[in-house]
Formats: sequence, C-alpha cells, structure tokens
Amino acid sequence: MSVVVSLRGEWKSIWPVLRTKRNVVLLSSGAILIAVNWLIFIFAIAKGQLLQASLGYFINPVFSIALGMFFLRERLHGWQWLAVIIAAAAVANLALRGAGFPWIAVSLAVSFGLYGLVRKKVDINSLHGLTIESALLFPIAVLMLGLLPSGPMPALTWGLLSLSGICTAVPLLFFGAALRRLPLSTLGFLQYIGPTLQFAVAVAIFHEPLDHAKLASFLLCWLAIIVYVTDSILHRRLQTVADEPE
Repeated sequence: MSVVVSLRGEWKSIWPVLRTKRNVVLLSSGAILIAVNWLIFIFAIAKGQLLQASLGYFINPVFSIALGMFFLRERLHGWQWLAVIIAAAAVANLALRGAGFPWIAVSLAVSFGLYGLVRKKVDINSLHGLTIESALLFPIAVLMLGLLPSGPMPALTWGLLSLSGICTAVPLLFFGAALRRLPLSTLGFLQYIGPTLQFAVAVAIFHEPLDHAKLASFLLCWLAIIVYVTDSILHRRLQTVADEPE
C-alpha cells in the first residue's frame, strides 16, 4: 500500500511537468540524444574504438563550454580562457593527426553536449527527468529487441547487461543533479574525468595502440584541467546554487 501511495506522489510531481508542451519536447529530445549517445558508445566498444570514444568525451567538455557561453550566457574569466584554448588544442591535435575523420568522437561529443543543454533547460529533478526519458525509450527498446536478429545469450551475459543498465543510470542521475547546481562550463571541465578513465582502460586493458600524438593530447587535457581548477580556486566567487525541483 505504501508503494502505491509513493508512486501516486511521484506521479503528482511529474504530471505538471508533462502538461507543458515545451517540457515534453525537451524531454523527448533529451531521450533521443542520450539514446543516440549510448548506441554510438556501444558501437565504438564493439568495434574496438574505445580511444576514439574517449576522444569524443574529451571534445564534449569544450563543446559544453561553448554551449554554455552561447545559449546560457555563461562567462569565463581570468586563466579559464587559457584552459579552454589548451583543451581545444589537445582536441584538435587528436582529431587532425588521427586516421580519417573521427565521426564516432564528434557524434558522442555533440549528442551528449546537447543532452546536457536540453536537461538544463527543463525545470525537473534528475530522478523524474530520467524516469520520463526511460519511459519514452522503453517501447522503442522493446520493439528493437523484438525486430533485430540475435542469437541465444547465456545467463551471465544477461546479468552483465542488466548490471550495465544500473551502472549507466546512476551516473546519469548524478549528472542531472549536477546540471541543476553547476554552470555548464564548470560541469564541462569536470567531465574530463570520464574520458580519462576510458583512455586508461583502452590502453591498459584493451591494449589499443597509444602513439606520441595521443599521449601529448592526453597531457594537454590534464594541463587544461589544472589551469581551470587553479583559477577557480584563486578567484573563488559566490554562485547561486539551484536546488533540485520537487
């Protein structure tokens, strides 16, 4: 009985958001963007392109900063501009010195950057937003499972796939909550943690080749983070922190 009451309470919180056409369009767009991002990332892993996926998430913070400046009127100050230039140079080095146009990297950066912008435009807490996005994607996922050919999978594979869903949903909840509390430009630089870990996994576990150009870009990205964080600490300013909507 308590579960039913709780679900009714959650629905009462979600329903007012869904009554606004603008919110429905934004949440639907967010669901499409994050689904595209997931599919491309999974494709990259299956094709042994984790380093290019890592590149995509290295590009994404710079793209998020640009979106924050152009659409949300966020401003950088002091040495933060230098951090952006260093990060952009690292990304350009990886993109220009690689083999061919890195479409996986660019697609991942654009889709996740736009997802962050869309979610920041919707006045809804992270759990409710993810719930609505998951509900929108659920029938599409079921349809794809029924239509796409697939062979039999052992129980262990099913278990790992189910666990991967949890491992994806929890960080996404935190990401949605952070969007309510941090400028998109600041959040953009914090997102370098993810691709750094992906970079390490690609090299140390999957043994993808690492040349000097990739290593130089990796070091430049970390230098950009150090410059940005140091400037933020030395010129600490009070910023308004938005609470999660109920």
